[in-house]
Parts: sequence; structure tokens; C-alpha cells
Amino acid sequence: MTSFLDPVIALVSAYPWLAYLTLFLAALLEAIPVAGALVPGSTIILALSALVPGGELKLWGVLAAAIAGAILGDGSAFWAGHRAQRRILNAWPMSKYPGVMAQSETFFHRWGTLAVLFARFVPPIRAFVPVTAGALGMSPAVFFGVNIPAVLAWALAHVLPGVLAVSALHEYAGLPHHQGTGKHLWILAVFAAAIIALGVWTLRRRRIGKSPSDQARTGLRPGAGPT
Repeated sequence: MTSFLDPVIALVSAYPWLAYLTLFLAALLEAIPVAGALVPGSTIILALSALVPGGELKLWGVLAAAIAGAILGDGSAFWAGHRAQRRILNAWPMSKYPGVMAQSETFFHRWGTLAVLFARFVPPIRAFVPVTAGALGMSPAVFFGVNIPAVLAWALAHVLPGVLAVSALHEYAGLPHHQGTGKHLWILAVFAAAIIALGVWTLRRRRIGKSPSDQARTGLRPGAGPT
């Protein structure tokens, strides 16, 4: 893995605009319905934030790319819902994910305006709440009044941990900047955590998605664990 990361870091050092474009697209696609459930945007942003302390990327550039992509993605989804109204919730490709759409609508009804704030930190609902908010009649002023601060907080929460963690590894663990060891450790830890989280989420979804007959055959009651 280290042999793979070194060329990536060297490429970013030579062409940092590629990394900023990747960050922008990751944040943008993560905010688009359906695509946001498939694109590991947060993982990419967390990982690339490790390149700030060594100077390969600038903090302001990373934040600007992530913020711009997220606002554009959320805004586009909201306006699509605002224009099409409720019928968009049953249109393709949302119709292929009825469970997530129902969860998103329930989340919106439960939290109201705050759903736009909270959803920014709750994948995969993050990709569906903006279009739901538009479809259910939230005004643009209210949506963007909550969404923009939420995106700012989300970007800081995804960029600063990597910057601080790698800086701490260099400062307190004595890892040299030029060898990139701190960057490797952070990037590998982020991707390992993402894989574990994806596995847990997949197993949980499969467990919840079991029908009562399936649970009966496996000896499980709905919501119960194995005995």
C-alpha cells in the first residue's frame, strides 16, 4: 500500500489542482441522490487532508473545494426537488431506493428544518434530504440559510482531523515530513475505518431487511439478536 501511496503523493505535489478537483467532485457527488450513497466522498476528503501539513496541498484550497462541491451538490438536489415537487420522490433513480427515501422523509418530518443540518453528518441520508426538503416545500431561503452553515461545519469536521493528526505525528512522534510516514498512517487508517464502517452498515441493512419469514427460518425474532 505504501508503494501505491508514494506515487499518488508525488502526483499531487506536482499537480495539486488534480487533488482540488478530486475533492470538489467527491463533495459534489456525495451530495447527489443515489450517487451519494455510492461515492466515498467523506473518505476521500479525510484522506487527502493528510497532505496539508507537508505542503502538498493548501488548507484554504482543500476547504474551498470541499465547500464548493457540497453546496453545489446540495443546492442542485434541492432545486430539483423544489421544481418537481413530490413526484420526484417516486421517480427514477430514487424509486430504486424506496427504503432510503422513506427514511429520508421520516428524518425530515421528525427534525424539520434541523434535518438539513443533521443530514450533512449522516450518510447515506445526506444524499437524499436536500431533494426531499425541496419536494416537501421548504423555502429556498430557509434551506440555504441552514445548509450553508452546515456545509461549513461539515468541511471543517472532515479536513481538520487529518491536518491535526498528521501534524501531531510529526511534532510529537518525531516522524519526518519528507518521508511521508505520517501521511501514510493517516490515509491507511481512514480507509481501514471506512471499510469497517461499510461492512457494519451492510450487515445491519441486511439484518433489518430480513422478512419475518426469513427471521423465523434463521431462528430470529424481528429486532432480536442470536441466542
